[in-house]
Amino acid sequence: MIAEAIKQAQKMHRTVIEQTYDGTCTIYSLQDVKDPETKITEQKEVTLLGDVPCHLSFSGAVTADGTGTSTDVKQEIKLFLAPEVPVPPGSRIEVTQRGTTESYSKSGKPAVYSSHKEILLELWKEYA
Repeated sequence: MIAEAIKQAQKMHRTVIEQTYDGTCTIYSLQDVKDPETKITEQKEVTLLGDVPCHLSFSGAVTADGTGTSTDVKQEIKLFLAPEVPVPPGSRIEVTQRGTTESYSKSGKPAVYSSHKEILLELWKEYA
């Protein structure tokens, strides 16, 4: 009886979290692709998943700590999405939210909960 109540509460929690998803993301990864004509295998960017509902969150204000000639801008960027969505290490994640599209990379191991997954992101630079 208690286990069923916990499952129901988790389901309700997931529903509420998913109502905050106001963006979509596309997940890309480098994969070996063999050209059928030349038989040469090259690494190419491949779309793994597209139009995945998500929410991008920015915590803390953007602050610039200037010391001498360099300036560091620090901000935490977190992506919320369904827990079953696979995001392999090294992926490029393109997020569109509120009319803005930006590419990011996964910067750490995701925190996976029964209701959602949280992934810390960095602005995209390039594939490693």
